[in-house]
Amino acid sequence: MNRILILLLVFSAGFVSGFGQNTITGNVVSESGETLIGAHVEVFPGGVVATTDSDGFFEVVGLENNTYRLVATYLGYKPFEISLDLEGDINIQLELRESAVVTDELVVEGVRATENSATTYSNLGEEDIAKNNTGQDLPFLLQMTPSAVITSDAGHGIGYTGMRIRGSDGTRINATINGIPLNNAESQGAFWVNLPDFLSSVNSLQIQRGVGTSTNGAGAFGASVNLSTNSLKSDPYIELNNGIGSFNSIKNTVSVGSGLINGQFVLDARLSRISSDGYIDRASSDLKSYYLSGGWYKDRQILRFNIISGKEKTYQAWNGVPEDKLDTDRTFNEFTYEDQTDNYTQTHYQVHYSRQFTSRWNWNLSLNYTPGEGYYEEYKEGEAFSGYNLTPISIGDSIIDQTDLIRRRWLDNHFYGFTTHTSWYPTQNLDITAGGGFFQYSGLHFGEIVWAKYAADSEIYDRYYENDALKNDGNIYLKANLEAGEGTFYGDLQLRSVYYSFLGLNRNGESVEQDADLLFFNPKVGYTHTFNPGLSGYISLAKATREPNRDDYTESSPESRPEAEKLYNLETGVRGRSSRYQYNVNFYYMHYIDQLVLTGKINDVGGYVRSNVDDSYRMGIEADGAFALSDRWQIGGNVALSRNKIKNYEEYLDEYDVNFDYLGQERNVYENTDIAFSPSFIGAIQANFKPLEKGNIRLEGKYVSRQYLDNTSSVDKSINPFWFTNLRLDYTFEPKTFEAIQVALDLNNIFATEYETNGYTYGYIYNGSREDFNFYYPQARFHFMLSLNVKL
Repeated sequence: MNRILILLLVFSAGFVSGFGQNTITGNVVSESGETLIGAHVEVFPGGVVATTDSDGFFEVVGLENNTYRLVATYLGYKPFEISLDLEGDINIQLELRESAVVTDELVVEGVRATENSATTYSNLGEEDIAKNNTGQDLPFLLQMTPSAVITSDAGHGIGYTGMRIRGSDGTRINATINGIPLNNAESQGAFWVNLPDFLSSVNSLQIQRGVGTSTNGAGAFGASVNLSTNSLKSDPYIELNNGIGSFNSIKNTVSVGSGLINGQFVLDARLSRISSDGYIDRASSDLKSYYLSGGWYKDRQILRFNIISGKEKTYQAWNGVPEDKLDTDRTFNEFTYEDQTDNYTQTHYQVHYSRQFTSRWNWNLSLNYTPGEGYYEEYKEGEAFSGYNLTPISIGDSIIDQTDLIRRRWLDNHFYGFTTHTSWYPTQNLDITAGGGFFQYSGLHFGEIVWAKYAADSEIYDRYYENDALKNDGNIYLKANLEAGEGTFYGDLQLRSVYYSFLGLNRNGESVEQDADLLFFNPKVGYTHTFNPGLSGYISLAKATREPNRDDYTESSPESRPEAEKLYNLETGVRGRSSRYQYNVNFYYMHYIDQLVLTGKINDVGGYVRSNVDDSYRMGIEADGAFALSDRWQIGGNVALSRNKIKNYEEYLDEYDVNFDYLGQERNVYENTDIAFSPSFIGAIQANFKPLEKGNIRLEGKYVSRQYLDNTSSVDKSINPFWFTNLRLDYTFEPKTFEAIQVALDLNNIFATEYETNGYTYGYIYNGSREDFNFYYPQARFHFMLSLNVKL
């Protein structure tokens, strides 16, 4: 399977590279004749993008005889569009007129990579997002991108989902919305279930693999995902998107926009509802969300107000399926209590102001406030009174000190702050961006007893624990790009400060107020060389530093507290493109110092927390490409080959005698062992056939090699390799009374493959023998979604 994917990509690259010999060259200028440096010229069909150099010159090579549409864009100018019948080389001049309306690119300019950035990234535009938006959480949109492994607790992408990129989980993937951090400040994870149907409001998305460029929030230790919702839609619209599918899944979305009113004002809104029973037993979801955005555009200024809100209620499927049930009861869920649910509401309030002072200087300021409140409810049997501050009950000669109960664990948090950046182009060959941000998080954690079989002297909703935390996160950065001949030098310096105050344990096991104060310096340098307009290469070296998360702090004493992680990341690769094909080949080496991993070791306060390992690394090659074999056939895909190792790993196992009395811990040492959840091969392929002008058929498949559940490289504790195949059929009608009506049928896992994407393991030594227990998260067999999208 692996060889087939690689050979297909190589063969396709060689096959299409012989297409076309025509070239379009030209210059992009303003009405006054001023050279516009860095203007984008996009060619359709094909989507090739050329960028003007210091002389305003651009070049697009390898074009067949055909009719092409060229769209030239430049910040602060109206887009210019022209059609060309190409039957030989053409040289043209494109003249752009100044616009009073500045585009929203200024909001994300500070955190995104550009064509000349010496880093590894992928962009998804509005069209890519729309055709893959069927109601699943955002990670499933990234299913076919390089080095990505996606998982779903409920088995079909609705509810709790997660992703790993290059083996790094969501706590190591930096996520931002319009430049504002999304990751939870304490756990450092991004919970996409809190943003149901958010994709319906996303206009563009960029994935940077590795450290990437400086961004706001937690350190990017595997990747970063930057989302934008602020693109200007100048024309009024109404869009209705409804879907129905397997497991009683239903999606209803209505989106409306005013278009640009009086050339100054715009209003966009969306209301969504998604519900599903889930593939796993009782893993239901009831998700609601809305999006409201108002904008003012005038005199090269933008003022945007965004409200992004989500409310989720999901039945818990967190514990997975025991290994011994995979063959007989793949949809097993151990929870049966009817209200074993997670309930959370989160709202993002954002204000963005952008100002373009001149064609060489712009500035952006963003403010945010994100409150979140919710709880998960669970039924527990045989809980000790001591864990809930309950007094034992005496009944006759009996002492009752255990009870069945129902509890709720609450989180009430507030996250607010600002980001700002300014970009300056002092000369034709130099651009400088300076920026930063400051954020404060305050979180209240508490637990309630809502029912107990034996309640002692407690009352309903009594709190059995309560603690709060405060975290400050600030950063400043300076980035610069310098063009020299055919190359561009890149530099990026970031200084980040983290202060965390929390209720933790001392060496006596007592809860006391503690704090941590950290300062990180993260430099990045790189170089990009343009060999010709269709081929460039790059190399970069970057450092990232990342603080431990909440549990690492609260479940350890100051003496046993782990160190911050450090990552040194080398990226080098080539990018090639023409009107018929594009490809990227990248080599990376990620060297970790003090990477935090689970070892099973008990620390000085009795906590099982992550420990630092001195030396570990990830090394690999990623290749992706897309090829137009003809006007009707396109093929694309990606492969990732990697080696992910911990040089010296220590495993600790609890040991018990025949009476289950604790005897201590056994230590095992492993050398050059595989990092957990880091497959050595990931491959994806997509083929699109257009049998009709308005109809498409897309076939896609993905293969992921073996993943280990822990760091011992034990096949007995691993996820088997898997392959799945999806098929999508869609057709678009354009009746006179509507702008468009699209009908789409998504057939997922069409061969009903039984596979698992995630899991966990634990073990101990009992009476001299080792016992391990594995749990997995099965994904749905064949399932479908039928969608109807109406644009008025």
